[in-house]
Amino acid sequence: MTSIEYIKEWLNANPFSWNVIRFIAILIVILLAIQLIRRYLKKRISNTAIRYKSQKGIEILGYVLLIFLAITYFSGSIKDFTIIIGLFTAGLAFTLQELILSIAGSIYIFLVKVYKPGDRIEINGIKGDVIDVDSIYTTMMEIGQWVESDNYSGRIVKLSNAFVFKGPIYNYSQDFPFIWDQFNLPIRYGSDMELAKTIVLKIASETLSEYTKASKSQWEAVVNKYYIEDAEVGPTLAIRLTDNWVEFNLRYIVDYKKRRLTRHLLHDNIRKAFETTNGKVVLASTTIELIKIPEQKVQSEEAKKTQ
Repeated sequence: MTSIEYIKEWLNANPFSWNVIRFIAILIVILLAIQLIRRYLKKRISNTAIRYKSQKGIEILGYVLLIFLAITYFSGSIKDFTIIIGLFTAGLAFTLQELILSIAGSIYIFLVKVYKPGDRIEINGIKGDVIDVDSIYTTMMEIGQWVESDNYSGRIVKLSNAFVFKGPIYNYSQDFPFIWDQFNLPIRYGSDMELAKTIVLKIASETLSEYTKASKSQWEAVVNKYYIEDAEVGPTLAIRLTDNWVEFNLRYIVDYKKRRLTRHLLHDNIRKAFETTNGKVVLASTTIELIKIPEQKVQSEEAKKTQ
């Protein structure tokens, strides 16, 4: 008996195995077709957002097609198909629970719109911009860590989609793409405080006018959508007295991606304005007041010998 005849005899005796082999071949063809279509779209579509959504749509459509083919392909050749599928599903749920939870997380992300590519989020202690969401992982460009402020660290992080069910998700850009920021200014005692307040609020209003105007309508939409109290989106100033200086606390709203640049502009403009007051407003620094210097007696060796 030749090898070909032996294979034919084996396939006739094991029809289910032959069906599995044919299904694997179909599976490979479909997966290759998905990859070819994705590459074609990547070359033909120049717009980044449209290209990404098209590729993602083809990927999801391919997975749905594979599931449909698997059910229809085997249901006609296996007796008690529902029992077998039930046992198979139970085994998968036990052994691949993390993977299944990740796939469920991806469906939840897309349906509920927890976040999308382009959003800045913080999840599981990792903060960054979402650059891709697939059926298992969320890919982020990390910000922070050893880099000060909200700047990219250069690391790309892949995070399981299962984490959407395991903890809070902080979204910097959904519904309201602005955040509140603040910093403190130490003003020396004896400075013209009214002049200092006028300068700080004027510079803040001029520098932040674009953000204040753009955020008002969006904040109104947030208030109407959620059970939340209205808030002041314009810059505000609070004063606190300390042992060494009068502390000005400036609070303001800013685009979530321009926090560092805006703080730099505010600091620089306020410094320049204070320098033009001819000493009426002076920034303070830490001071130490000596109440009493203890007396010390120093005696030379010759004096000791004469005693």
